[in-house]
Amino acid sequence: MLTPGAKGAAPDRRVLVALPGEKNRAQWERLLGEEGFREVAFAASGGEARLLAGAWDAVVVSAPLPDEFGHQLAMDAAEEGPGVLLAVKSDQWEEVNARVSPYGVLTLGRPFSRGMFSQAVGLLLASQAKAERYRAENEKLRQKLEELRVVSRAKCLLVEYLHLDEESAHKYMERQAMEERKTRRAVAEEILREYG
Repeated sequence: MLTPGAKGAAPDRRVLVALPGEKNRAQWERLLGEEGFREVAFAASGGEARLLAGAWDAVVVSAPLPDEFGHQLAMDAAEEGPGVLLAVKSDQWEEVNARVSPYGVLTLGRPFSRGMFSQAVGLLLASQAKAERYRAENEKLRQKLEELRVVSRAKCLLVEYLHLDEESAHKYMERQAMEERKTRRAVAEEILREYG
């Protein structure tokens, strides 16, 4: 369901709320809409929430759920990437927080004020943005390492089959890349296909 947001979050920000029953859906939808979430979807149990797993920007779990408490759902969801907020009774907060915080789950004690909720969502979104930057940086590094691996294998083949030294193999690949207007990796992959 689409809701207007007041905080200026990205217009496509989506949240999944695992909430027992229908009783508090309107309240959660209003709170999340005020925080800038444009799409709020609901699951009535942990099982249903797992079926709805997908490209959510955030997951909110209001524990306990009818089929499980909800902490395992929160930890599982956090492993998938979205920011996760787990709302529990205040007297359970300390124990539950100790269990789920190592997984990156933010725990909020109920009842909570509007200000506390807004701060929690702000922290959740900030940590999510930081995690996304780390994931993107990690992916760049992974691609760079893969490129270095492919280029190194190609150099070894040039050394073996064309009897070049390592420096000459490197210069050969650089020259091929420049002349053919290709990346070093593309040249390396051609060498692997030809000599590998």
